[in-house]
Order: sequence, then C-alpha cells, then structure tokens
Amino acid sequence: MNDGWSRFLTISDSALLGATTWAKSGPFGLGDRPALLIVDDYYAALGYPRMELLDAVKEWPSACGLKGWEAIDRTVRLVQLARDSGIPIFYTTSFGRRPTPWNRKGANALRPRGAGPGPYEIVEEIAPAPGDTIIEKSTPSALQGTSLEILLRSQGCDTLLVCGESTSGCVRASVVDACTAGFAVGIVGECCFDRFEASHWMSLFDLNQKYGDLIDVDDVEKYLRNISRSAE
Repeated sequence: MNDGWSRFLTISDSALLGATTWAKSGPFGLGDRPALLIVDDYYAALGYPRMELLDAVKEWPSACGLKGWEAIDRTVRLVQLARDSGIPIFYTTSFGRRPTPWNRKGANALRPRGAGPGPYEIVEEIAPAPGDTIIEKSTPSALQGTSLEILLRSQGCDTLLVCGESTSGCVRASVVDACTAGFAVGIVGECCFDRFEASHWMSLFDLNQKYGDLIDVDDVEKYLRNISRSAE
C-alpha cells in the first residue's frame, strides 16, 4: 500500500526520504484500548446507485464514485472485525441542515435531484448498529466541537483506528486532531477515499510520516487479535 504515493513524489522528495535524519524510521505504535472511527461514509460522498465518478457527480456533486464504493466494501470487513472484538465504533456525519463556513451552501449543495437516500445517511453496507455512536459534526474534524474526545476518554480508549472520506479533508483533520489530543492513530488506508487520487495518496503519505501509522485491514485483524490475547 505504501507504494501508492511513490509516483507523486519528486526526485527531491525521494532523495529526502533516503536521508535517515528525517524520514520516519518505524511505526509510532498503537495502544491497547482502541476504538474505530468511520468518517463521513454517507451517500453524498459516494453517489447512489454505484456509478463512475464523472456520472456520479452529475447527481451527487460531492461524490467520489466507484473508488469510494470499493473502499466501503473493504470497510465492511473492518466493521465486522471491530464488532467481533467488542471495541467502540463511532460514525461521523454532517449536520447538513444549514450553511457553515466549511460548507457555505448547506445540504442543498449535496442533495440529488431525484429520489433516493438522504445525502448524510450512512451507507447501508456499513450502517450503524445498536450500541454504536453517531457524531454529527459541523467542521472537518471529528473532534472539533463534538463530544468524541470525551466519549473516548470515558471509555478508556488510547487509540483511534480511522477510515472514511475524504482522505485529504475530514480524515486528515480528524487524524491530526486525534494525534494532537494524545491518541495513538492507525489510518486504515485501504478504507479511505478521496475525489482526487493525488490528494488521497499524498495525504496518506503525510499522515503516516507525521501523525499515525498507515495500516490495512489485515493489520487491524492481527492487532485486535493480539490485544485480545493480552487482555486474557
């Protein structure tokens, strides 16, 4: 998965990565009390029904198209792993009811003309279950102006596993704020998506270098199995 950003790096960037005085030399590490954070996996971010990106944005202006749906399909397994392990699961969605400095046009900018699911409804494939928590946010970050940090600390969580969209926007903001708040962060890159491929990969590159560890669903499965054994 790390190779995905290599084609967007300049010669100078690659040379800097070879300088052992700067580049990240190993994982930062995760704690032993994780929660899963699913950022903004709602229909407005994907388009419905499933269709190619340039078709999707005609009806859903903020859609990410099939790349997003592929990430959702991988997230199905991630959510099941979290449920099987009994760790807390948090979803974010947007207030979507009025314009904000972040979304100046409000919900109408994201609503398709035809009938269908609501723009801020979490997609059915990974829909919240009883016991999960849905956080409504009005900024890109899941931690700014919400109760998420308080809820995490009240449950003793020290680690946040993050996925969702967009990698360069709300995922990035949430990861940076989680790191700033002192949580260990695992960015589940194959379950993140963006409208622009370059933004997706370079955001994963930056987040992995500075704020957390880039992991995949297989890594999450091993990690959750190991902490479960440690708790026995």
